[in-house]
Amino acid sequence: MTTPRTPWTDLERPPLDAAALNRALARDPANPWHDLEVLPVTDSTNAVLRARAAAGAPEGLVLLAEQQTAGRGRLGRAWTAPPRSGVFLSALLRPGARADRPDLDGSAATEPVPVDAWGWLPLLTGVAAAEAISATADRDVALKWPNDLLLRAPDGTERKLGGILVERHEDAVVVGIGVNVSLTADELPVPTATSLTLAGVPHPDRAPLVTALLRRLAGHYRQWRATGGDPAASGLIAAYTDRCATLGREVDVELPGGRRLTGTARRVDADGHLVVATPAGDHTVSAGDVVHVRAAGGGYSSPAGRPG
Repeated sequence: MTTPRTPWTDLERPPLDAAALNRALARDPANPWHDLEVLPVTDSTNAVLRARAAAGAPEGLVLLAEQQTAGRGRLGRAWTAPPRSGVFLSALLRPGARADRPDLDGSAATEPVPVDAWGWLPLLTGVAAAEAISATADRDVALKWPNDLLLRAPDGTERKLGGILVERHEDAVVVGIGVNVSLTADELPVPTATSLTLAGVPHPDRAPLVTALLRRLAGHYRQWRATGGDPAASGLIAAYTDRCATLGREVDVELPGGRRLTGTARRVDADGHLVVATPAGDHTVSAGDVVHVRAAGGGYSSPAGRPG
């Protein structure tokens, strides 16, 4: 029987300071984040922000929680973590609204992005999160299609570090990001997940990570909006392809309805869908649960927990 651990102290897992985070973000007037809140505990930051979006909250609201009691990942999977052990963040975007602020080309406003381009927002968020974690933690972070965050070890193995859940509510989009920061081995949602602490990052600080996440997300979002949601012109296809560990791999895809597809992941198309080559021809996957069966060079990726 395992002896219960005493609660973590503020020195071991310090709380987030909303005022300090707002000041840090305010230094960049080009970012859309106008208000950041930190909740001690909530069921799901995405659920809270969806309710605020329905009530008319403007783009740019950011919500973090020190603890989530009913966090959700892709395909409705439940996910929980100890207090202050990770980044549990949701941000409100309204890509269908005219943005009356300077964008990258210096014009007075950014026009609405067509709804059929919004499917790139989960992938855009994945790129921003992978870049932010790599920069702040000095670790190699890759993406498993569509938006799982993988930490790549020197021996080629990959473990789930975090995940993304993007949900649309009418004309609003709620972007949810979950990152395992200081979880210990016995706190992991599944044994094949990992955290920055387990990856050898000494005393990882969540505050710089939150700031980097939001700055990278703002930068990619501005660029994407400035090009009308064009994934090629905004550089998003290239950035995602460069980070995607799924491409070139043999994959097993569980499709909606329980169907399965096995083949080689070839590319991500202009709609953000995964193109899988099989003996019967190419198949385009718009939704599914992907497992990396075999990696080039002997690496291996297995399913892990899905923060969101």
